[in-house]
Amino acid sequence: MRDVFYKVSDKVMPDKITMSSRMPVRKHLSGFTLLEVMVALTIIAISLGALLNTSGTQAYSASYLKQKTLAHWVAVNELTQIRISKDFPDVGGKKGSTKMANHEWYWIRTTKKTEDDNARQITFTLYDGKDYEKNLTTLSGYANR
Repeated sequence: MRDVFYKVSDKVMPDKITMSSRMPVRKHLSGFTLLEVMVALTIIAISLGALLNTSGTQAYSASYLKQKTLAHWVAVNELTQIRISKDFPDVGGKKGSTKMANHEWYWIRTTKKTEDDNARQITFTLYDGKDYEKNLTTLSGYANR
């Protein structure tokens, strides 16, 4: 062993250097390795992607359910209009449209005979557009004379 002096502040302090002190001593450091951090980030990225996909699907579903509900209300209103008016509908089909909630709703009304000559079966099928392709709802009911 040999004596070594080093300066700390303004004082000279003796220190003993041994063979083991020349080797770098690795202290136990707390923290995460790069691999652990990358695995955690991968899991977070996949989770966030799934969460965004789910929220987008829910937004679409909410909009679609709103459309179906409004279309059903239009069908109920049209059937009620026939019931409260004294006009007895003729057998056959009729196309029309109704404006509700700042949207034009297109419908096809199908009227059929029943066993009772004083009653008719009326079916409204509502569509989103003028092309009558996207069926949103169908409502059947009866009207009497």
